[in-house]
Amino acid sequence: MNSPRADLAGAVLDDIDSRPGSATSLARTVLGAYVRDLGGWIAIADFSGLLAGLGVPEQSTRTAVTRLKSKGVLAAESRGGRSGYRITDAAEAMYSRGDPRIFGFRQMGDGEAWHLISFGIPESQRAARHQLRRRLSSIGCGTVSAGLWICPEYLAAEASAIVSALALDEYVTSFRATELQVPDTLRAAAAQWWDLAALADRHRAFLEHHRDILALESRTGRQAFDRFVPLLDEWRIIPYLDPGLPEEMLPADWPGLDSVRLFADAQQRCLEPSRRWVRSSVGDASINVGL
Repeated sequence: MNSPRADLAGAVLDDIDSRPGSATSLARTVLGAYVRDLGGWIAIADFSGLLAGLGVPEQSTRTAVTRLKSKGVLAAESRGGRSGYRITDAAEAMYSRGDPRIFGFRQMGDGEAWHLISFGIPESQRAARHQLRRRLSSIGCGTVSAGLWICPEYLAAEASAIVSALALDEYVTSFRATELQVPDTLRAAAAQWWDLAALADRHRAFLEHHRDILALESRTGRQAFDRFVPLLDEWRIIPYLDPGLPEEMLPADWPGLDSVRLFADAQQRCLEPSRRWVRSSVGDASINVGL
């Protein structure tokens, strides 16, 4: 049995562990945005039907569920004579932490503080040191130097949770800073501390893949579900990797603002209609035939 600390470590990182568009990633997105809205439990047949409408074959759904159960995201549970899956408490905590990031992108404003993370981890803890760097990067922290990382102050709690989950508190010192002095410009510093080119590519790809969703004036709840889930599945990684740097630190042609607006518009148009459709469809044969 995993320890509570191990469960927390897995939950903190879960959102970066599968490729957007894969069966496992789509399953986790449906769980977070729709099954939680149902109360956290769904029958096996209904879950398979929802994913089938997204082009996920039944065998791939079974494989995805097996992976999510092994990660502690899902647990098997029968209700009212129907076999199904329940979102675990650890996974619910993960989703709750992610909601503000995914559905309420935040960008630093003038005068907001920075969070600095300094660590010196011994060679005997090399694996944990690697995990710390990987996980800090996964929530949008930048690398000033090998042992000094930076992020907006509003990400401090997430960074501290990662440090504690890895049992590295004794090696880590953190600071709150309100001013940065750099050799060149803040924009040049940001380009060194974060991989802004790769992040811009993610934003541009998101815009290219989903820009046409806003041209659809009317849609059924099912259509809203089928269009919004892949969009949400691709988007939900971006707010973790993008810390929301202030405008003065971003390139002049930064695509992130357009990407944020696109997601916000799609959310407003599609999320609630698609949730209403799911609520009305679970237990109904129509969910399995794509009506």
